[in-house]
Amino acid sequence: MACHNIMGVLINHRTKQAPKVQEILTKHGCCIKMRIGLHETDNVCSNEGLVLLQLSGTEGEIKALEDDLNSLEGIKAQNMKICSD
Repeated sequence: MACHNIMGVLINHRTKQAPKVQEILTKHGCCIKMRIGLHETDNVCSNEGLVLLQLSGTEGEIKALEDDLNSLEGIKAQNMKICSD
């Protein structure tokens, strides 16, 4: 059975928090397979961002990443595990 871990990271105060988030992502970089960053750019650069991560690694490593991100003010990280039958 193949399982995939996808984590969503909502970042409030993106310009202020981005360096701290980047530091955590670098610390846990070995378990990040893919990273996509999204934010609104219509007429103004949004101060809220969303990062999507595809993760590998143990459940402990993924939980440590999620906990580190959630320890930051204005950051909400949530992991989703999807497994085939």
